[in-house]
Amino acid sequence: MQPWVFKSFQPSSQRKKHPPTSNPRLLPLLAATLAATIFLLFLFRQTLLDPTTSADLCVSSSSVVPLTPSEAAIAAEFDTSPLTLVTILHYATARVLPQQTKGEIRRSFDVLQSLAPCNFLVFGLGHDSLMWDSFNPRGTTLFLEEDPKWTLSALQRFPILRAHTVRYSTRLTESKTLLSSYKDNCARVSVTTGHPLKGNRLCKLALHNLPNEVYDRDWDVIMIDGPRGYFAAAPGRMAVIYSTAMMARGRKRSGVTHVFLHDVDREVEKQYAKEFLCMKYRVGGIRKLWHFVIPPVVNASDIAHGFC
Repeated sequence: MQPWVFKSFQPSSQRKKHPPTSNPRLLPLLAATLAATIFLLFLFRQTLLDPTTSADLCVSSSSVVPLTPSEAAIAAEFDTSPLTLVTILHYATARVLPQQTKGEIRRSFDVLQSLAPCNFLVFGLGHDSLMWDSFNPRGTTLFLEEDPKWTLSALQRFPILRAHTVRYSTRLTESKTLLSSYKDNCARVSVTTGHPLKGNRLCKLALHNLPNEVYDRDWDVIMIDGPRGYFAAAPGRMAVIYSTAMMARGRKRSGVTHVFLHDVDREVEKQYAKEFLCMKYRVGGIRKLWHFVIPPVVNASDIAHGFC
């Protein structure tokens, strides 16, 4: 089944504008300075807002809510103002803040700043998406989200973002069965598409129907903060963790893949991380976030003996 896809209709020529400068060497410094400003602004705002008062402000994904006048005004700014400045404006006036803590965000921020511009893939679309996109100036940041209505709502507010909606076939209740049977169901699959995931319908953990641009790139940083995995009927993150490991193993360019997995306080995330992302590749973590650095392997599809 093909995924539902919503894309920003913003012309590519209007995306990621940056202020003109007579010295091209100043662009990296300017971008890094603005990204740091956004991060520091977020830290300041988070200390001022009580999380108990903002918890009930989350947008319901059951319907697309019309933009408020202030949201519409900010959305219109993307047509005329640089991304980083609009991001600062948004988080300076927003009452709803990203769910990750300051320390968790800082961990990813430092890696993105060291690699930028880079290819950054994010599973999950939320209140932090504009922030993540601004942390990777001149790079490619792509979001994959399970809820088409939430995706459409987010793109209405932030038309600069690049996002696809993907339908998952797993359920959280299947996590134990999928973990115990993947070597039988996934290791013997012969893929002819040139990618260990694309078209692999026999392995239920393989995200086989993602947009082609996901398969066509080597992703330098992958953030796993979706889909939902906190109730029985939720898709869970089993397929995302497995597929992320396969993408990292199959990297064609030089270098490694940085993987950030959020919500490792939950048992499924923890067990799947140990099986597929491998604790020997874990380089750190803070609170609910684990950080892995995964090298490529010669034959990414050879998983008969496991990943670690």
